[in-house]
Amino acid sequence: MNFLIKILYLVSKLPLKILYIFSDVIFFLNYYLVGYRKEVITQNLRKSFPEKSEKEIKEIRKKFYLNFSDYLVETIKSFSISETEARVRMQHINQELFHEAKKEGKNIILLAGHVFNWEWINALAKIVPQAHCHPVYRKVNSDFWENQMKKVRNKFGNEALEANEVILNIFRSRNNGDSAYMFVADQTPHHAHVTYGLEFLNQRTPAFIGYDRLATRMDLVFIYCEMKKVKRGYYQVNYHRIYPDGDKFTENEVVRKFHKLLENTLHKYPDNYLWSHRKWKYQDSIKNFDSEKK
Repeated sequence: MNFLIKILYLVSKLPLKILYIFSDVIFFLNYYLVGYRKEVITQNLRKSFPEKSEKEIKEIRKKFYLNFSDYLVETIKSFSISETEARVRMQHINQELFHEAKKEGKNIILLAGHVFNWEWINALAKIVPQAHCHPVYRKVNSDFWENQMKKVRNKFGNEALEANEVILNIFRSRNNGDSAYMFVADQTPHHAHVTYGLEFLNQRTPAFIGYDRLATRMDLVFIYCEMKKVKRGYYQVNYHRIYPDGDKFTENEVVRKFHKLLENTLHKYPDNYLWSHRKWKYQDSIKNFDSEKK
């Protein structure tokens, strides 16, 4: 394993223009020969965009494979990317929201989707006034990859937290505007933990709702992270504050609003999402389906 770590680190030191050659090879193998999860991707796209023609679906699928290949090499680049390069390649828009939260004395919950390249948000910790930035990660079956990804998310002064411990950590910490927690919030809950679902991209969708407990019990600032791929190797993340309809969030309100914002993003940039993920495999496990569209 130590040998593999050294190899990956050495590869990550290569310039991105070289790594993108590897990406092109991965794309060719994936798209033309292997067809990685081709049926899953195609079905997800067809059901999500029933208004699109078969030709449009195929075009989106091809672009997805290109973006996915770039994501893989960019993730390897994350092992050694410098703060300067990370800040050049990821532009952060609406940073004033973080200063507003600081003045209000409220901690921040950042909600992102699996939109490429969410892994490159990490340099945000060096930009915002919050002293503590906590990327939230999920345990994976491979100890090796979990350790590597935790190291990546701990770069630039971040303090990564495992998903099972983050809610308790937030409740126990002072809500003083000094902390930001970064959730990839469109995770699919395990079928045993599916308690809530909503309509998302024309489908009954099981939704992770852990952060909703925070919205209804604490006075926090919720911010949606809208990812955009500007061109190869360059991204923008535009931050949008999510406000409650009333004085405070009602049950599942922030979950609905996050999914609506993410849906709008995917209609604008449909090829830049992790369509290979089996997001809808636990539809039948939904106990409480919310048909409300907001």
